[in-house]
Amino acid sequence: MPLHIFLRRSLAPHLSVSGARTSLRTPQARFYSPDYLRSLKARRIPWTITKEDLRKPEAELIEVVRSGIWDDPSGESRNMVDKRARHDAQQEAKRRKIENGEEVRAPVYATQFSKEDIESEQRRPKKKVAVLLGYSGTGYKGMQLSETEKTIEGELFAAFVAAGAISKANATDPKKSSLVRCARTDKGVHAAGNIVSLKLIVEDEDIIQKINDKLSSQIRVWDILVTNKSFSSYQLCDSRIYEYLIPTHCFLPPHPSTYLGKKLFEYAEKEGDLEGYKARQEEVASYWEETDEKYVRPILDNTPEDIRKLVEKVLHLNDEDQSAQDDMFQTQDKPASEETTEQPSSEGKPADAEKDEAEEARRRKIFETVKAIKAAYLQAKRAYRIPAQRLARVQEALDKYVGTNNFFNYTIQKTHADPSSKRHIKSFKLAEQPIIINGTEWLSLKVHGQSFMMHQIRKMVAMAAMVVRCGCDPQRIVETYGANKIAIPKAPGLGLLLERPVFDSYNRKTHETGKDPIDFDKHADTINEFKQREIYDRIFREEEETHAFSAFFGHLDHYSQEEFLYVTSGGIPAARLVSVPANGTEEKKSQREALAEVEGAASEDEGAPPNGGEEGG
Repeated sequence: MPLHIFLRRSLAPHLSVSGARTSLRTPQARFYSPDYLRSLKARRIPWTITKEDLRKPEAELIEVVRSGIWDDPSGESRNMVDKRARHDAQQEAKRRKIENGEEVRAPVYATQFSKEDIESEQRRPKKKVAVLLGYSGTGYKGMQLSETEKTIEGELFAAFVAAGAISKANATDPKKSSLVRCARTDKGVHAAGNIVSLKLIVEDEDIIQKINDKLSSQIRVWDILVTNKSFSSYQLCDSRIYEYLIPTHCFLPPHPSTYLGKKLFEYAEKEGDLEGYKARQEEVASYWEETDEKYVRPILDNTPEDIRKLVEKVLHLNDEDQSAQDDMFQTQDKPASEETTEQPSSEGKPADAEKDEAEEARRRKIFETVKAIKAAYLQAKRAYRIPAQRLARVQEALDKYVGTNNFFNYTIQKTHADPSSKRHIKSFKLAEQPIIINGTEWLSLKVHGQSFMMHQIRKMVAMAAMVVRCGCDPQRIVETYGANKIAIPKAPGLGLLLERPVFDSYNRKTHETGKDPIDFDKHADTINEFKQREIYDRIFREEEETHAFSAFFGHLDHYSQEEFLYVTSGGIPAARLVSVPANGTEEKKSQREALAEVEGAASEDEGAPPNGGEEGG
């Protein structure tokens, strides 16, 4: 049989023909349809407990309650969308439209003008400039231009056009203006100081004000400096300074009832490191015991006995009372044939109606108890104040990043052998004093490096926090520079802020060239006011609303496979993936899937990293 006939017959069940066009009817096509994506969004509902849950065996019911206490408060689904496949599908669809002569939608940042408007516009000289700006990344899909998404550069480019700094002829294509960014920031990441270089029409003395008038209050232009023609804000930047704000409760150890909490103790015993582990957790050794007694016990004391015992088992508050726990929910575990035949009650009400009412009352009580305990733990975390000894451990962990190291484990799609995986960190400093905002204590971490790879800073922060909170030897951070590939999650983007880029080498030459030096300090008062209003306040407010940090570390503590056990006394070998036995009941998840589950729906590791994977924070 000829090959083309064989292929046509083989693919026939999967093809639908519409004129000259064909499309594969694959599950992936359905996955990316608007209806399917809407259905995914609809599944992101807050935790609840159902009557069906009450009828489950005890072990399954315990897991339902456990997830209610510890899971993400927003209840968001942690299903990961394959963004690389989606990107490829979008590009393929665009290519087909062009081939078929169909209209292709213009990028969201493009401003369309008629041919007459373009031809009638007076030509004005352009100059190469450095635009100093700051922004709050909340609500934006990062810094870098996107044809379909709202980004900082997209809004900035449109404002340049609207203010007359870019001609109508160039209003749809940033490449014509030679737009280059100094540092690319991820979705939701902020910048008090960043720079883009491009060619602008700047003869108007009020051009900065006109541009700012066209921007949202979340984006401000601080200055526009004329540079030499060869200036590139990316190539001539010496280094960058980032700040990361993190609540101090992120350095508390995992709750003893969590998977990670159990494994920490188990590996410490197994590896003969129990004394060392206890010494590294000395200042927080009794935290959870005291918290459970102060915040959770009063709730349980006013809870029906069967529900109290259920929650105690979930939280391991009464592990020695096994006999009482073994008697729980026996009626749920009985086969249907052993259950008592339903009889009408003495009042004439059907037995099944009484049972439904009892189940509903019990369901509501469990739901209310879980909700109260969850709120109690959040209250306890807000009240936590980190001791000096714990702060010293944080700084000790951060010091392990200083110098030139191989950070391939702290980014995506790079190998240990790739020379670009080596980066130089000048300093990583903890602020001397924590700050208290709305009752929650926060730490400021500032990292100064020559350059950073995509997600590098957030992964560095996450690793340092994991080392401290898990009582891990800080030397484990040094071990991550080796060739073993491990899964390091990235901390929430909420707390990351680009403080400013550094142009010392360029500034030293400005007295020779007659150009103005790049200096953010001239605008310090304005920048600080903007930073407080649009960045810091947003970070604190968003954390109060979403509890992003609690959710992140909560999912990390409950992830029940080996990927993150490198912070135990077992070291990196404890986290290596192992093959599943032939009779294994659960397939091992890949490191990528593990990261997606812990990081949540905001995970953006898929697809080719923009800008070569550089400067993603």
